[in-house]
Amino acid sequence: MTDATTPATGTPLDGERTDLLDALAAARAALVNTVRGLTDEQAGQSPTVSSLCLGGLVKHVTRVEDRWLTFATEGGKNIDYALPAGVTWADITSGTAREYPQWMIEHQAAFRMAPGETLAEVLRRYEETAARTAGIVAALPDLSASHTLPEAPWEEEHGGSWTVRRVLMHVIEETSQHAGHADILREALDGSTAT
Repeated sequence: MTDATTPATGTPLDGERTDLLDALAAARAALVNTVRGLTDEQAGQSPTVSSLCLGGLVKHVTRVEDRWLTFATEGGKNIDYALPAGVTWADITSGTAREYPQWMIEHQAAFRMAPGETLAEVLRRYEETAARTAGIVAALPDLSASHTLPEAPWEEEHGGSWTVRRVLMHVIEETSQHAGHADILREALDGSTAT
């Protein structure tokens, strides 16, 4: 267990916040360990039939954490999953959409290393996001505070809400899931295993 303290006062965090941040740190470490020793080129390779690459997974998890922690503090007011005029979710899922929304293009791009992007940059952004998350968790007065989920077809709870606590649990789940994907990619890439 870490000795987590609030950044502003240096006072210890309560047990629940410490436990949640420790679990997230462990999931992050599992993911980051999969990219140790890789070149930028290796981090961008897709060694399986999937288009996933290790650097892209770190980028994706960074984006997920950043967006969900913004949701935890601001709610869904700045989250818009609108589709272009005349495009339906059926068009999107069947791959027949004549146009894709910018948010979806950005989401897909987060799974890949961009030309000229370095693994060091990707990891630095992940560290910055981790520090931001710790600050948010320390500063929020109540982990039971909740916000209404944005409307999206993959959300089971249309009109439902999530607490900050549930958001943190989701980020831990997402990070852990992708750390497992990363283990498979790393082993396929060069035979190494992170765990």
